[in-house]
Amino acid sequence: MSTETPVNDPTKSESNLGGRVRNFLIVMVAVILSASLFLGLRTQTDSVSLTQLDQASTPLEVAVSNNKPSLVEFYADWCTVCQKMAPDMAELKQQYANKLNFVMLNVDNNKWLPEMLKYRVDGIPHFVFLSNEGEGIAEAIGDIPRSIMASNLEALVTNSPLPYAQSSGKTSTFSAPISAGSQDDPRSHGSQVVN
Repeated sequence: MSTETPVNDPTKSESNLGGRVRNFLIVMVAVILSASLFLGLRTQTDSVSLTQLDQASTPLEVAVSNNKPSLVEFYADWCTVCQKMAPDMAELKQQYANKLNFVMLNVDNNKWLPEMLKYRVDGIPHFVFLSNEGEGIAEAIGDIPRSIMASNLEALVTNSPLPYAQSSGKTSTFSAPISAGSQDDPRSHGSQVVN
């Protein structure tokens, strides 16, 4: 007796059909995953850029004179933390657009050097919170979670103390006394004291 299975064996047809269904399912899953990956990458590259935020920001001259509070962000296009925060800043800008000014100042532009010196910008992103009168009332530096930034902005809009910012209010003027008898004072910078 022969143990060979005839060509028209129904069990072999069922296994071929099962293999085809399995292959079809694998192809469908691969297509769906490819489409998801494509759409995910496309969405990621369409996110807001710092340049877009800068172009849509309020000019500093307007912000300090329009009687609205302002958030000034010192940034640079190469700053990875600035890039990371850009989508959150875009959402916050949209949320508070009618209540406050959003100002973007690129530290790579020498035009903003006086402002960088005024606010002692030595790390970015550097945020300065300005009152309705354009006065600096607080600062924050670095990667700030969206919820914390939102709390600060809400306080800024309601003219309340900012809960998560370093205060930088007004300071007293200090003038070191200079002795009339000593011209060797290192603070004199070679000038003479005249009585």
